[in-house]
Amino acid sequence: MSRRLPPLNALRVFEAAGRHQSFTRAASELHLTHGAISRQVRALEEWFGQPLFDRGNRRVTLTDGGVAYVAEIGAAFDRIAAATARQFERRESRVLQVNAIATFTLRWLIPRLSSFHRAHPGIEVRLTTSNAPLKDVRDVYDIAIRGGPDPVPGHVAERFLGETRIPVCSPALLESLPLATPRDLGRHTLLHAATLPGVWSQWLVAARVPDLTPASTVTLEHFYLTLQAALDGVGVAMGPTALVADDVKAGRLVYPFEGPALPARSYYAYVPDAQADDPAVRSFCGWLRKVAQSP
Repeated sequence: MSRRLPPLNALRVFEAAGRHQSFTRAASELHLTHGAISRQVRALEEWFGQPLFDRGNRRVTLTDGGVAYVAEIGAAFDRIAAATARQFERRESRVLQVNAIATFTLRWLIPRLSSFHRAHPGIEVRLTTSNAPLKDVRDVYDIAIRGGPDPVPGHVAERFLGETRIPVCSPALLESLPLATPRDLGRHTLLHAATLPGVWSQWLVAARVPDLTPASTVTLEHFYLTLQAALDGVGVAMGPTALVADDVKAGRLVYPFEGPALPARSYYAYVPDAQADDPAVRSFCGWLRKVAQSP
């Protein structure tokens, strides 16, 4: 059933004039002339076939019918304004699905994520973690963060952060058991990650002590657990320099040796081809590059 509605431009003008009880103030609010306000109100009155204002020499006042009508349509305009604001919020809000390696997420991404939210308040980032190859990931994502470079069909890959690995430990542990040379690791507990079982052996070969036997070893399921154990003074971990940089800067971890530093895979943002031109995706990838370059 069609609605019987008055001319909507005239209705908007009448509501402003009635709310202000003044054609002059309504004209100022709506950026119209006094004459335009008067003509629109008159058109509405003609549509109704009855006056809505009593006009005096220097002022206008609402009739009883005008008072009742402006109250009703004022509330309706308020509801329209609120619905319009909500619609803009829905348009501006964008959920960005990011799937990243767990250690990277905990040690690098989450501590920096607030700066992205400040720069892009209309983008909601939803993080999931996985160490699985992308071909095995079942979660939907707009951006995946993995080591690379790897050829991933149907994706655009962009490097944003380099990485090397070198031993790290807590300052307290180093003070109690100094490490002058790599051979001194024989007095320490070496912390291993089950996800990277050979990294200590590779470093010991590079440090020219391939036959070194540590005092003990502890193997933990994930790399981030070895870093937490190092922070707690349990032993010496093989630290990915990008992911321990904040702790080293804050003095929570130290590098007992200047080298050697093992080369490691860089961090890449992998974006499905269908999302490559998405403004939110491009904003996040640009933010990754910018933050990675920050000291």
